[in-house]
Amino acid sequence: MKLFFCLSLVSSLLLSACHREDSATTAAAPSVSEASNAGNYPLDTCVVSGEKLGSMGKPYIITYEGQEVRLCCKSCQGHFQEDPGKYLAKLKLK
Repeated sequence: MKLFFCLSLVSSLLLSACHREDSATTAAAPSVSEASNAGNYPLDTCVVSGEKLGSMGKPYIITYEGQEVRLCCKSCQGHFQEDPGKYLAKLKLK
């Protein structure tokens, strides 16, 4: 019984260490925000899909290098991360 308890404890510690590594690697990714300043954002469409923000539910908001970016849904984040400059340029045009 003691052996089982020790093995359980060790595996729990290893899993928690893995979780901390994962969270450290995702820290460099764009952060997601729930709060928004509707009057300050220059677009009413998703920079990736062109869909109207809010047409698929609450906009998915990320911050990339200090710039707030609003997407129509979470799946657009992957496309954004492939070429952020392309999509950030759309914000600067407005």
